[in-house]
Amino acid sequence: MTTRIGDHAVVLGGSMAGLLAARVLSEHYAQVTVVERDSLPAAGGHRRGVPQSRHVHGLLPRGRELLDELFSGLTAELLAAGALTGDSLGCVRWLVSGHRLAQTASGTKGLFVSRPLLEGHVRARVRDIPTVTIRDGCTAAGLVSSSGHRQITGVQLLRRAEGGTARTLPADLVVDATGRGSRTPAWLAQLGFPRPHHDEVKVGVRYASRMFRLPEGALGHDRLIITGGTAAHPRGGALTAMEGGCHHVSLAGMLGDTPPTDLPGFLLFAQTLPFPDIHRAIIDAEPLDDGAAFGYPASVWIRYERLNRFPAGLLVIGDAVCTLNPIYGQGMTVAAMQATALRRMLAAGAPPAAGHYFRHIAKAIAVPWDIAVGGDLANPAVAGRRTAKIRLVNTYLPRLHAAAANDPALARAFVRVSGLIDGPQTLLRPDRLARVLTAPWRQRPAPTADWVTGVPDGTREAEAGAEPG
Repeated sequence: MTTRIGDHAVVLGGSMAGLLAARVLSEHYAQVTVVERDSLPAAGGHRRGVPQSRHVHGLLPRGRELLDELFSGLTAELLAAGALTGDSLGCVRWLVSGHRLAQTASGTKGLFVSRPLLEGHVRARVRDIPTVTIRDGCTAAGLVSSSGHRQITGVQLLRRAEGGTARTLPADLVVDATGRGSRTPAWLAQLGFPRPHHDEVKVGVRYASRMFRLPEGALGHDRLIITGGTAAHPRGGALTAMEGGCHHVSLAGMLGDTPPTDLPGFLLFAQTLPFPDIHRAIIDAEPLDDGAAFGYPASVWIRYERLNRFPAGLLVIGDAVCTLNPIYGQGMTVAAMQATALRRMLAAGAPPAAGHYFRHIAKAIAVPWDIAVGGDLANPAVAGRRTAKIRLVNTYLPRLHAAAANDPALARAFVRVSGLIDGPQTLLRPDRLARVLTAPWRQRPAPTADWVTGVPDGTREAEAGAEPG
């Protein structure tokens, strides 16, 4: 039996982080209200406030596990709706640091599904909770606080259908899940609290994405191709199978390198990736849309855990705390990790103090942040402080990838870390370190048009008898 903590919790933002927050709050509050600015579509529909939903999304293996913990049977439900699953190494081509990782069973399952279908089913699950209400078409105009501003007591809401008149919605707890546009730093300043500092790494990522119907058997039994850039040639891309027999392709450039959305330009950009797999898969495919573009300026971590003063009754979650370069596909999984951390804290029988909460959230963010920022700083053109740790990792990882091209156990270890199942320190286990350092090593050259089209087809490593990780 769960402990009742309060009468009413309000979640600002109905995206994945907000929905997951509402799910865990519903265990301890008599009523939970989710306030969402957009008019919400039916399951499978794109939402205006998530422009990145028109691009390839990744739900990492750890994220899939956590969603199944929060919503029993969700994976099976999504599979029945057309989503696909498969081993996150055996059914995925990892083309990283100029090397093609050996494919074998990793023991971790990926979920290949569009963002609208996934979010739509999670939203339907949250709507089914009797004590949760989702109010769309509403904007949070500000916080309501007690005398002295020590306690947040509600929010001011503007509802378009009511002519823009602000109304107060009382709350015992307000959780900001409004994403990158969060106004909490400004609201804190208005209430006399210090604005939090933030860490930022400017990446200037530009996406172009298109939907295709591939010829039968174009990918064999693979579900996903991930082509990572290299320091010398940072263009990348992903091709994923999804519901409806379609394939979604996203191409990415950094620091203003912009992939075209028109079909000829899109195909030409795909041809310049370090490996030809995506280009070969789509060159004879049927295009299904006109393409979409998206820009992501910087990874940002707002360091709330470093504040020494913060009002009670207010928490922040998801992208409103930390946004990560979407190339790494971590966003939804990190939101699930934060929601799970909040769930553990609420189980103590009281709303967590802000300092305690933000310190625990920081622990959930730290590893994904190090993976994403460390990977971005491998590109010498990206500005940022390269600590000794970052320099060491960015020297070691290409060598690990080179060894993992012929060592299924190393490939498995890397994919489990990328999927946030295992910690990065496991890649430095003595036996793995020895295999990396003794493996043949060569740095792949930066690609040219001739080099790209001349790359030989990769061969799949035999799964039988693969060395255990």
